[in-house]
Amino acid sequence: MWNVAALARWCYRHRLVVLLLWVGALFGLGAAGSAAGTDYANVFSLPDTDSKRAYDRMTKAFPQTAGDTDTVVWKVDEGSVRDASVRSRIEPALEEIGAMRGIGEVTDPYAADGAAQISRDGRIAYAQVTFAEQANAVPKELIEDVVGTAQAAERDGLQVELGGQAIARTQEPPMGTAELVGIVAAAVVLFLAFGSLFSMLLPLVVAIAGVGSGLMSTSLLSHVTDMPEVAPLLGSLIGLGVGIDYALFIVTRHRRGILRGTDPEEAAVTALNTSGRAVLFAGGTVCIALAGMLVMNMRFLDGVVIATSLTVVLSVLAATTLLPALLGLLGVRVLSRRQRRRLAVTGPEADETSGLAARWSSYVQKRPRSVAALALAVMMVLALPVLSIRLGATDQGNHQESQTTRQAYDLLAEGFGPGFNGPLQVVVVEGDAAGLASRIESTEGVAQVAAAPPANGVSVIQVVPTTSPQSEKTDQLIDRLRDDVIPASGTEAHVGGVTAVFKDFASVTGERLSYFIAAIIGLGFLLLLIAFRSIVVPLTAALMNLVAAAASFGVLVAIFQWGWGTELLGIGKEGPITAFLPVIMLSLLFGLSMDYQVFLVSRMHEEWVHTRDNARAVRVGLAETSRVINCAALIMICVFSAFVLSGDLEGAMAGIGLAAAVALDAFILRTALVPAAMHLLGDSNWWLPHWLEKRLPHLAVEPREEAVPPPSEKPADGPASVVHGFVRTAEGEPVEGAAVSLLSPGGRRLDRVLSLADGSYILSVPAPGRYLLSTEDASYGSRARDVVVGAGPLVYDVELAEVSAADSEDEVDAVN
Repeated sequence: MWNVAALARWCYRHRLVVLLLWVGALFGLGAAGSAAGTDYANVFSLPDTDSKRAYDRMTKAFPQTAGDTDTVVWKVDEGSVRDASVRSRIEPALEEIGAMRGIGEVTDPYAADGAAQISRDGRIAYAQVTFAEQANAVPKELIEDVVGTAQAAERDGLQVELGGQAIARTQEPPMGTAELVGIVAAAVVLFLAFGSLFSMLLPLVVAIAGVGSGLMSTSLLSHVTDMPEVAPLLGSLIGLGVGIDYALFIVTRHRRGILRGTDPEEAAVTALNTSGRAVLFAGGTVCIALAGMLVMNMRFLDGVVIATSLTVVLSVLAATTLLPALLGLLGVRVLSRRQRRRLAVTGPEADETSGLAARWSSYVQKRPRSVAALALAVMMVLALPVLSIRLGATDQGNHQESQTTRQAYDLLAEGFGPGFNGPLQVVVVEGDAAGLASRIESTEGVAQVAAAPPANGVSVIQVVPTTSPQSEKTDQLIDRLRDDVIPASGTEAHVGGVTAVFKDFASVTGERLSYFIAAIIGLGFLLLLIAFRSIVVPLTAALMNLVAAAASFGVLVAIFQWGWGTELLGIGKEGPITAFLPVIMLSLLFGLSMDYQVFLVSRMHEEWVHTRDNARAVRVGLAETSRVINCAALIMICVFSAFVLSGDLEGAMAGIGLAAAVALDAFILRTALVPAAMHLLGDSNWWLPHWLEKRLPHLAVEPREEAVPPPSEKPADGPASVVHGFVRTAEGEPVEGAAVSLLSPGGRRLDRVLSLADGSYILSVPAPGRYLLSTEDASYGSRARDVVVGAGPLVYDVELAEVSAADSEDEVDAVN
């Protein structure tokens, strides 16, 4: 890994240059994006699937069907839609729509060949409006004109609704609403955590810079590669989360350094050289997890990988270059006024961690089995719904009841049957199309069959199922047509349509999901293996990630498939989980889980390197990182949950699923289950075979430590000496029997004694230098301090805080 400290120092000292480069890049990308526009395209087809073959044959035979087709539906409470009073209102509206620029065709049910567009009871009818462009390319003003003109024909007893992809765009909230709500919520959490306006703004500015540059780059890339419409949404979702979190970890470490007396520049360099390295590793794990989607060989996901990975990379770049420049501008103002006053009056803070996080860390150490069992039980209960997960397609039938697209969907289902909203298209390439249509019409589960005139040697038979597009019986009908009806007819035909495409998506996802999970777990395992020089740590991380994935998908199934709380959240009707969502969510989930694992274990590993005491390393690592991990998780939960407001059901699913995953990961797994498991595993956490150690490349999360001298060598030249003093309580009472140890900078124990009845102790020191003095007692909280011994003896008194009887179980090792 390159010299992070040198990069941080350069950015800190050349802060104006760095700021100008970032501002110039953002304005440049913005100008280029505005000039070029966007060209997002949803390419849902899968190679080597029946629906893909149907799509290819049909587009060649019917190229004129390129424009988006939407629907105007109307219903009368009494009488018939054929009544003159109804026609006098609907026909002029349809004529006006047909005359609009950008409208290709309007099929009128009142025309000679339009009888099929009126329901059998005569109360519901529909017209199809074909635009000249696909939905994403149709001007929003034109869509609004169509909606306004159609709904102006309404009157008492006559209901007019509209459905379709283009119409759905009019129901989307203003662009950026979800992002803005997430940023505001994150700002509140940051202000409560830091108590400083400037400190609150730093992570937000860094995240906005990373996400803004990522989204503008994605819009430019949409012109050169297929980029689905959901890609920028997912990019902003993951970018805001990781961007704020990465900056939060670095700013927290920087503020801690200043509070402990370090010069602001050195504090920034140290923060980047420690937390900044962890950010680089965390960003790498996220990108590896995202790249795992390529294993699925789904063209639709390629654009998602590009958009999300690019946004993560730019967020990491902002955290490691823009952030130190901003820290240089602020100096000590990164602290609140109260903190600056206290620092000036009382001097630097002690190198210790206390409070709730430290007490919880000690509790986990004392009861690792019960903590692990309870945490695992909670995760398993939450994971139970995942056993009934069903992948499929969401459509406008899942929209909120108040939306016109949902009401149009329901009216069509009422008038023409539930399968009318998801017809199948049987594309006949060779053979007797009429005979096949006759066979299909007599097939169980088919409500209606209509054969279009052949074109270019290809015939298309439209099949309306008796059941809705999301019904399992519709999936069974597709299998029946493919496996029985078509082979028995002797024709070469393929079953396509949106419903068949999503069924194929679900099938392919199920077949390839195990390879995908193996790929991202394997790559993440290798990265953590190299980073922490351990086999157990990455193995634990992989298992925990699987537990987190199962529990988060259990929550997702309960909400979106079972419908628990959908009305409360305002996200529409329950239905199957979108077929491609598990792949996207697992990538993001594994990446974010690895983030927390890296931040937590890197601090534990840092302490392990110094002391070679696993219990101490796990206790200190949890005490020092749990608060910032929980704060970061709370921010991510706010950001992800806000995407319920995105107006996109897939975005809402991803937001809720990831918010649940982050909450479970941070508050249960990383705070309880992981440290409890590491306490139970002991020193084996850090085991690595010697032969593997020699062959692995060195890529440390922490800056490289000084080599520890062997026992026979002195740490430095000079005479031997001693450290002596008294171990007392806060009231000045002596503490007898406290274990006082002297450790080298590398963690090797040099001497250890027990304090006498008067609390006195004396330790031998091999030579002048810096050492770690550790004091532990069964009845008191432990303490550790860095001490510098000169040529003569050093007098150092240790004060231990007494733990009350009520809190005796929660005593804390307050060590930095």
